[in-house]
Amino acid sequence: MASGSQARSREQLSELMMPRRPGRFKQFLYYFSRKPLGAVGVGLVVFVGLVALFAPVIAPFDYQAQNYDDLKVAPNLTYFFGTDQFGRDNFSRIVAGARITLLVGFTAVLVGTGLGALLGLVSGYFMGMFDALVQRLVDMWMSFPDLILALTIVAVFNNTLTTVILAIAATILPRGVRVIRSSTISIRETDYVIAARAIGAASPRIIRRHVLPNTIAPFLIIMSSMFGTAILTEAGLSYLGLGISEPFPSWGRMATVAAQHAITAPWIVLFPGLAIMITVMGFAFAGDALRDIFDPRLRGE
Repeated sequence: MASGSQARSREQLSELMMPRRPGRFKQFLYYFSRKPLGAVGVGLVVFVGLVALFAPVIAPFDYQAQNYDDLKVAPNLTYFFGTDQFGRDNFSRIVAGARITLLVGFTAVLVGTGLGALLGLVSGYFMGMFDALVQRLVDMWMSFPDLILALTIVAVFNNTLTTVILAIAATILPRGVRVIRSSTISIRETDYVIAARAIGAASPRIIRRHVLPNTIAPFLIIMSSMFGTAILTEAGLSYLGLGISEPFPSWGRMATVAAQHAITAPWIVLFPGLAIMITVMGFAFAGDALRDIFDPRLRGE
């Protein structure tokens, strides 16, 4: 009895002496206080998300309403961002376009990198014939230029919102495969994975407990970097007439369609371009900060 109580006392004492791991919310506050650009990036992403969420309340005009008495009016107190070549309020269209642009960009990146990461994780861990087959398919996939591949998919299946999202996701998928596969190959040869395999741990458990947490950092990096690519790919499709079709407004379509009026009415192109730049920068800065939070090696674990 005495030895048992002493053992329990030692366990309680060790728990008291062992420093507690801070919660996830405290980790966010700690890293964002040390990384001001990450805090700025998260703020920009949250701001754009709120604009998209409350777009009907924020927009002063209907984004489709045309006023031929106010064609290409410069920014003023009535039209904050001016009007376009059809007399539509640019501010209302940019606010409404936040929903479409975020939906297309985020969904395409999530689907493309998600499927690519899953395929790269399985391919890199198990290797063998499956990995060789996947990599040859990825080589063929990446031999097509992104815009040509997306253009072909949209031209064959029509330029609906779903088709545009899947077409952009198809251009992102092979990059997710390559990045996550390379990280998985390096992780599967580490000492802790070899030790887990030696004590009889099953492959699904090793992947879930050891490999997957260490691939979150490159996954976040590829997601944050591909978001801007997704928006620009949609803009390129819009320029060729196969992007998001009217009446849906998107920043890429607004910037490319109005490019011919850039000299006489530069605000038509300027404000959609600024919206794209701010959103892409926000996701890039936020992704860099989130990498440091979720990466166990950078947390010192």
